[in-house]
Amino acid sequence: MLADAIDALRCPHCSGTLTLDDGSVRCASGHVFDVARQGYVNLLPGNARTGSADTAAMVRARADFLGAGHFAAVSDALADAAAAALAGPDAPAGAVVDVGAGTGHHLAAVLDRLPERRGIALDISKHALRAAARAHPRAAAVGCDAWGGLPLRDGAAAVALSVFAPRDPAELARVVAPGGALVVATPEPGHLAEAVAALGMLTVPERKRERVAGQLDGAFAPAAGVSVRASLELDRTALGQIVAMGPSARHLEPAEIDRRVAALGEPFTVTLAVAVAAYRRRGEALRGRP
Repeated sequence: MLADAIDALRCPHCSGTLTLDDGSVRCASGHVFDVARQGYVNLLPGNARTGSADTAAMVRARADFLGAGHFAAVSDALADAAAAALAGPDAPAGAVVDVGAGTGHHLAAVLDRLPERRGIALDISKHALRAAARAHPRAAAVGCDAWGGLPLRDGAAAVALSVFAPRDPAELARVVAPGGALVVATPEPGHLAEAVAALGMLTVPERKRERVAGQLDGAFAPAAGVSVRASLELDRTALGQIVAMGPSARHLEPAEIDRRVAALGEPFTVTLAVAVAAYRRRGEALRGRP
């Protein structure tokens, strides 16, 4: 809920402390942000560009696909990594923050594993935020641009999640508390390869995992990782959702997606191949934390 997360947030204009007051979020400098009737607050500055935000159709397809449990193994791995990062008496206070949370599906799985933690779902899409605001009783949904500065206090996150989402290493290092962790999920070679080939989807860049580790290297050090692999038996509805929920939906017309999916047999076997890796802030790792 937004009320439980307000002390972790900061004003996107002046970085001041925010308070929740009668359906609005405001700072002492006079910046005011309305809370949407769906329960989220949009802390995007007025000049923010939202052209890359997920559409209502993309969010609906993702909610249906994830809700069917096809990526449950990924959610479980994220929850395992977050719980391991916060095990022990030295675990920092703070929220579980999902940067680019989409519908909040994975964040909800992590919060189920960490019943004492609150969650904050950050996304630029108002359609995603509407879903994320009701994803979990302990999750707040906040609109922001991952590349434009996160509306979070320094050290507000005990764990930050980045699941198939853009990430700014400097901002993540700022908001992750000392002793906290960043957990990243990235596609591995062969992820959804059969669907990519059959449906003309966009391909995953080669050596994605290594590229992400390189981008994070200045601020974070690797702590642990696991490869999540499985064979998914999908019907045509789920195959259409795979295309419609991701960036390929911007390059293929819905009628063309339907035509390609209709030509496939069912069930259709698709490979799930995802890397889930935990990172410590560089200073924390060098002081000997696991």
